[in-house]
Amino acid sequence: MQPSPAHHDERLSAPRSWWGITALAGLACALMLLPLGTLPLLAGLVGGAALTGMLVSSYGSARVRVVNGALAAGDARIPVTALGEPEVLEAEEARAWRTYKADVRAFMLMRSYVPTAVRIEVTDPADPTPYVYVSTREPQALAAAVRAAKAAAAKA
Repeated sequence: MQPSPAHHDERLSAPRSWWGITALAGLACALMLLPLGTLPLLAGLVGGAALTGMLVSSYGSARVRVVNGALAAGDARIPVTALGEPEVLEAEEARAWRTYKADVRAFMLMRSYVPTAVRIEVTDPADPTPYVYVSTREPQALAAAVRAAKAAAAKA
């Protein structure tokens, strides 16, 4: 299957500093087991680092894609025909839409470590969701991909 011209694929991976915290959590687990001996210390180091590593990895595994006429953000898959015009949000405006401007009915794929986002109105009258808020490191590219996918869907 070839990607369409409206293709966008991004993984919202966790920042490097979180992986440093993972190593520190493993060290903390090791130090807690230090009085029990060397083998428990090593088990705590490996186990603690592995557990926190899995948590960081799973949180950072969210993907944002525009492919085959749909916006896939995390577990949600929304056809571009049900979406309005995408609005690119710079850091300050994105923070506003995450906090005091937010609507509880909106679908939000937020990552605190990604400062920019795209907000897209949901135009489907049967859907109670007013808009989709998606954190993205490439807001211009995501908005362009949604526009291109909408144009391709309108031609079809």
